[in-house]
Amino acid sequence: MFEGFTDEMVDLGEVQLRVRFGGDGPPVLLIHGHPRTSATWHRVAPALAASGFTVVCPDLRGYGRSSKPRIRDDHRQQAKRAVADDLAELMAQLDHDQFAVVGHDRGSHVAFRLAMDYPSHVTRLVIINAVPIIEALERCDARVAERWFEWFFYAQPEVPERVICADPLAWYRPDAQQMGEENYAELVEVINDAATVRAMLEDYRASLSVDRDADRADRLAGRTIGCPALFLWSHHGDVEVLFGDPLAMWKAWAEDLRGCAVESGPQMAEENPGALVTALTEFLGDSPEKAGAPRGSWWRLGLNLLGRPAVGIWTLLFGTLGYTMWRGRMVSR
Repeated sequence: MFEGFTDEMVDLGEVQLRVRFGGDGPPVLLIHGHPRTSATWHRVAPALAASGFTVVCPDLRGYGRSSKPRIRDDHRQQAKRAVADDLAELMAQLDHDQFAVVGHDRGSHVAFRLAMDYPSHVTRLVIINAVPIIEALERCDARVAERWFEWFFYAQPEVPERVICADPLAWYRPDAQQMGEENYAELVEVINDAATVRAMLEDYRASLSVDRDADRADRLAGRTIGCPALFLWSHHGDVEVLFGDPLAMWKAWAEDLRGCAVESGPQMAEENPGALVTALTEFLGDSPEKAGAPRGSWWRLGLNLLGRPAVGIWTLLFGTLGYTMWRGRMVSR
């Protein structure tokens, strides 16, 4: 995995982060979700590096092989703001003053906080399979509680640790074939470490308190994401099922937003890395044309990412248009 990348521990003072980085070009920070590590990007990061980007993939504090901060009663040690502060410092240490950020799942909440708190540093933001924490909590109904039960179960004290650590493989059910052998082995290593499991659960405990409060404060102050933003959701995931049009929700938070569904299950970087790389290179590209994501390129991307359903939609649309034009010509005759 990550051929040609540097893999090292970076000391940030309060925590030490395990970081993989490589490539040469505009910097892109990739932020993993729960319970993954930076290894989840092993099919995406090298492709982005080959496309002309410098790619940085850290294990978040508390996750993977990064250090575990001291647990606090208010869970602030795992707040998205604390994690975002880590990553801003990491990028500064790597001499990247401005950079794009891509977050998946729980990592998307960190990416969102990074863009909100460091607007002069984050040039572009990509969110994958996530909605703002406060929006998810305010829209929580029986369906959300059923499908995203871990948000509330993981937030309970002590019990989740006992359940998960009794049989981590049975709980998380990682798929070696889908993940790739090395990515799978790394995940198995970390989920069998009780300290890592507890630190990861603190991520959820912070969400129901300090992270929600941070989102609320931003909304009350009218703060939004100032950089161009891209939202990608899995065609076979549950974001659209639970929340309807996810772009409509994100438009309240992002001034310059675009997005589309990707033919994938929840783990997009592992299940359809090719489509994800296509979407990212289109959006993160240097040229003004790509940076602006012109309608034509996103039309083509929509066909590639959504697959047959999208082709059917576009065929119906243009077929109808063609028929209407033909009828008009016949009538004019």
